[in-house]
Parts: sequence; structure tokens; C-alpha cells
Amino acid sequence: MKRIERQGFGQFLFYNWRFDDDGRPRSDFNLNEEQYRNATILVAGKNFGCGSSREHAPWALLDYGFKVVIAPSFADIFYNNCVKNGILPIALNQEIISQLFSKARNGYELFVELDKQQVSDENGPVASFEIDPYWKEMLLNGWDEVSRTLSLEDQIKLYEEKQFVGE
Repeated sequence: MKRIERQGFGQFLFYNWRFDDDGRPRSDFNLNEEQYRNATILVAGKNFGCGSSREHAPWALLDYGFKVVIAPSFADIFYNNCVKNGILPIALNQEIISQLFSKARNGYELFVELDKQQVSDENGPVASFEIDPYWKEMLLNGWDEVSRTLSLEDQIKLYEEKQFVGE
């Protein structure tokens, strides 16, 4: 938590679950298994991200390689920090999450289409999800809030010109 840059946090993601006291990978932690090493979608439990009020948790997820987190629910601050940092948090009901966990044990591949707001697998759609149109636009365009503001530069300039006419 003493770092100020956004990179380098991935190595610490779930550290105490991933590694033993001597720093060796734990064989009983899913992300240490070969089939999950390059995963870009994380399926998690309810209220994922509770206790993560800083951006460091999304930075660690992103640096590790995750682009999407699917869970039944999210802590509000964590959810907002995810979308502000380019991670798509998707809330699906617990029944679907349980099915995803079950299927993931057998080399399951999952796909997320933000434009269609759909989660699918090789057999087709698994679930649809909701996302605020503002966040959807931001994520689809790879914008953060500063770049979103800069995309309105022409309109801002016109507004400023009208405000300062005659001074």
C-alpha cells in the first residue's frame, strides 16, 4: 500500500492465499493451477471487494491480468473503483455463479461481450447483465473520467467562449 504507481500490484493479488509463509505457491489455490494462470475473467463470491476502499485492489486485479470480475454482488466503492480503472464488474445471481464455478473446474471457457451486455460460453448465452450506460461507454472506449472530459473539448471551448464574450 506504499506504492503510488498503478503497476506492480498483480504479484501481490490474493498473496496470503496464493503463497505459503515461505513464499511458495500453494497447490490448493485455484489461481496457482495451470488452467487458470492466464485467466482474464475472475468469478467470485458475494460482496466481492468489501473492505477495498482504495484503488489498489482493482490495480492488483488489472495488473494480474483480469479484465472482468463476475460475482453475485460487489462492495459499492470497489465496484466504482473497478469501472474507473477499466475493469468490468458484472453482478449475476448466485445460481449462475454456482454453475460457473462448477463448470470452471473442467477447463471451461467464458466470454463477455460488453456491447451486448452478455456472458456466454461455447454453447451460447449464459446470462445478460446490466451496466450503467455511462460506465458502458467509458469501458467500451477505454476512457477514464479525464479522457471522457477531454472528448468534450469542443463543447467546453464553445461554452467558455460564450461565457467570456465582452469581457
